[in-house]
Formats: sequence, structure tokens, C-alpha cells
Amino acid sequence: MGDRVAVELTAFGEDLQVGHRPASAPQPGAVTVDVTHAGVCGTDMHLQQGRMEIPLPMILGHEAVGRISALGNEVTTDALGAPLQPGDAVSWASNIPCHECFHCTSDEPSLCETRKVYGINQSSGVWPHLSGGWAEQIYLQPGSTIVKIPEDVGPEQVIALGCAGPTAVHAMGIGGPRPGDVVIVQGSGPVGLACAMLATLAGAVKVIIVGGPAGRLDAARAAGIGDVYVDIFTESDSVDRAAKIRAETPDGRGADLVIEATGVPAAVAEGIDLTRRGGTYLVVGQYTDHGTTPINPHHITKKQLRVLGSWAFSPRNHLDYVLSVPELARRFDLEKLVTTYPLTDAGRALADMRGGTVLKPVLLPGQVSSS
Repeated sequence: MGDRVAVELTAFGEDLQVGHRPASAPQPGAVTVDVTHAGVCGTDMHLQQGRMEIPLPMILGHEAVGRISALGNEVTTDALGAPLQPGDAVSWASNIPCHECFHCTSDEPSLCETRKVYGINQSSGVWPHLSGGWAEQIYLQPGSTIVKIPEDVGPEQVIALGCAGPTAVHAMGIGGPRPGDVVIVQGSGPVGLACAMLATLAGAVKVIIVGGPAGRLDAARAAGIGDVYVDIFTESDSVDRAAKIRAETPDGRGADLVIEATGVPAAVAEGIDLTRRGGTYLVVGQYTDHGTTPINPHHITKKQLRVLGSWAFSPRNHLDYVLSVPELARRFDLEKLVTTYPLTDAGRALADMRGGTVLKPVLLPGQVSSS
């Protein structure tokens, strides 16, 4: 089968390494896919920094799309029953739940503690090696949820929201807005913008995006995402910022729904403050542990708030996201969120994301680095 170029994390806090890993023919139930677009997620930055316990070496990349290279025996259709054949453009859920634990059998597979996750807990040092999206090819193990990309959208439109799209789909199912709601989204990264888009499609009358740096807010505005934009770097005083945001809500009472998508613990207290009495505060962004933060629980009681959390997503959420992409693409300019890089420039893509100069870096295995 030959070797494939792959970008690996071999030591926490160190530069990524470009190397090769052997490809394998798919066993029964498995599929091999030639990766065409691989997303760079904020979680990848945390993984490189050692903020999550993962096995090394690791081919990063838990969000990608590509074209089928080969189908193992027993694989004839995608998760929705459409026929599959080599060359089909596909997307796949990043995780494979066990389907046996308490959470899986309670219809919450996103909470499965033993699920396999491409690019996060599947080491490239053991077979099938090509277990992350930052490579020329990925080996999708039996049990993977694979879906053909709708014909009326392109791969860049699907990967623009990578794992943020299904993460937002899951969150909206837990505590999404009702038609007519005013929604505040804390955070202007991919998860925040995905939540903002889905809130609009759900019937929110106003979506206020609170985030930064300015380039991210400009990208949201250019893509048609959100209605009001508050730059946390320009509005740096938290008291004045909260007053300005509340002034954008009916009678200044706060939003019906506030969605936290920052990953910054200190944002939680501000989000509670911005939620109206009887409203809902939905915490989505605290995916990695950045420590504790002080909050006043009296405000939760006094306001009679619903405070909800949403963790990751299930394969079903991924399917629902892919099915929503045509509508998202009609309403928003998804490709404006994407900046592309050759696969071997993954380190530069990570650095640019960390520096806030790009919103959604996407690696292209078919491109050769110019450096």
C-alpha cells in the first residue's frame, strides 16, 4: 500500500513532525479515505500544549473531509443509506462510541468515556497508524459514521465549521433558542459562530456576538453571521461592556439565551450577568480545564436561570450538521471563514490560529509547502 505523509505530535510543547506512516487496505467494515481538507481546531492547540492526556505519537486532526480510496467488505452505503464507492466525497464523525455503557444506552453517546476519537486518543504508533486527519490518508475503523457530502456544497463549506458545527448542533438540542429570542454568544471562534448561525436559523430575532480580536468579528460580519458585534478588546471594562450589551436587549433586561463559547472561565460570571431573569445560560466552550473562576450563585437563584452544559457531540449530531450545511451555505458565506495551508505547514497554521490572525485554518494534503 505504500506510505503516506502525516503530521505528528511526538512531544508536548514541541514542534510538529512531518513524516510518513504505512497505509493499509481496509479490513471488513473499515474504509480508507484520501484526505482533501483537514481542519485545525482550538483543541489541537491544547493537545500540543499537553492540556489533555493523550497517547503519543499522534496524528492530530479530528475534523476532515476527503474522497473514498477503498471500501472494506460489508461497507456498501453511508450512514443514511446512500450507496458508497471509491471517489465519493465524504465526511465522518470524529468519534466512535462504545454503544454499551450507561451513557450510550441512555441516548447520550457524547458522554461515552471509552469512545474512540480520531486525532485525539488513537496513537499513530500502533496499527492502523493513519488515525488522524492531518495526513494524506485516514483509516476509518469499523463503526465509523460516514456520510456523503451533499452535491450542492463543497468540501470547504463543510470543513469551515469542522467539529464546531456538530458541537453547536448538540448544544442547540440541549438548550437552543425559541423563535423570537434574543441571543448573546460569548466567543467569536468557530464554535461561537456556529452557535450564532444555528440560532439565526432557529428563529432568533437578534444575535449579539461578543468576542475578538477585531479580525474575527470582521470575518463574522463579512460572512453575514450575527447582528451586533462587541469587541472585548475595545470594550475592555467589564462593567461598561455588560451595560453596552444589555442595551441591545429588550428593555435592557438581558438575553433570553446566552451561549458561552470562549473557553475562558472568567466569561461565565459575565454570561450569567447578561442572561435575563428566567433565561437560559448554555456553557459550551469549557472543553479543556483552564481552572476555576469565581461566580455568585445568588444570581442563578435570583434570576431563576437554567444553566446547562453541552459536551462535544455524537455521530447523530455530525450527520445532522452535514445535512444542515446546504442551508447554512445559502444563508452564510462559510468559505470566508477559511484560510488554507499545505499539510506540511500545519505548524504555521497552529501558530496563526494561536495568534488570532486567522479564524479557521484548513490543511490541504494535496498542496506542497512553498517554504
